[in-house]
Amino acid sequence: MDLILASTSPYRRELLSRLRLPFHCLPPGVDEDAMHRLGLPPAELAGRLAEAKADAIARHHPGAVVIGSDQLVAFDGRVLGKPGSPDRAVEQLLTLSGREHELITALAVRLGDRLIRHTEVARLRFRPLSRPELERYVAADLPIDCAGSYKLESLGIALFDRIDCPDHTAIVGLPLIALTTILRDLGVSVP
Repeated sequence: MDLILASTSPYRRELLSRLRLPFHCLPPGVDEDAMHRLGLPPAELAGRLAEAKADAIARHHPGAVVIGSDQLVAFDGRVLGKPGSPDRAVEQLLTLSGREHELITALAVRLGDRLIRHTEVARLRFRPLSRPELERYVAADLPIDCAGSYKLESLGIALFDRIDCPDHTAIVGLPLIALTTILRDLGVSVP
C-alpha cells in the first residue's frame, strides 16, 4: 500500500521514518491563511487543516494511505502562528514567558472514503524569561518557521519548566502512537 505524508516538514518526515515504513512526501498546497481566517476554535482549526492536507493529496492518489497533520499553539483562546521573523518570534515568546499554553497537533489519515482523525493536546509552561534570554534563544535556534516560535526538538526545550503530553512525538509534529494505531486499523503492517 502506498503511504504518503502530505507535508514538506523535515520534522514530520523524520518522525515518520522512525516507523521504518516506505513512504514519500508531497506538498499539499493548502491555503492555510484562508483556513485561519475562518475563526474556528484552535482544536477544530488544526483538525480541519490536517484533513484538508490529507484530502488535497488523496484526490490525486486514491489508493494511497495519506497522512495529513497540522500543529498550532493556542494561548488565551487565540492561535499563535509561525512568526516569520526573529523580531516577531521574540515578541511571541515574551507573551508566553512564565505562562501556560496548549500545543495542538491534529492528525488526519485518509484511505479512499475512510478518514480517521486524532487530536493531541499538550500543555506546556514556559519558564519566566527575559527579552535578552529570548533574543539569544531566537538567534541560536531560528524558530521562525515554528508555531509558537520555539523548537522543542532542539534548544527550545530549555525554555520550559513543564510539558504534559501523553505522546511526546506529538509535540514535534506527528503523534506516532495514534498514527501507528490508525495505520494498523487500515491494514498497514507496522513493524
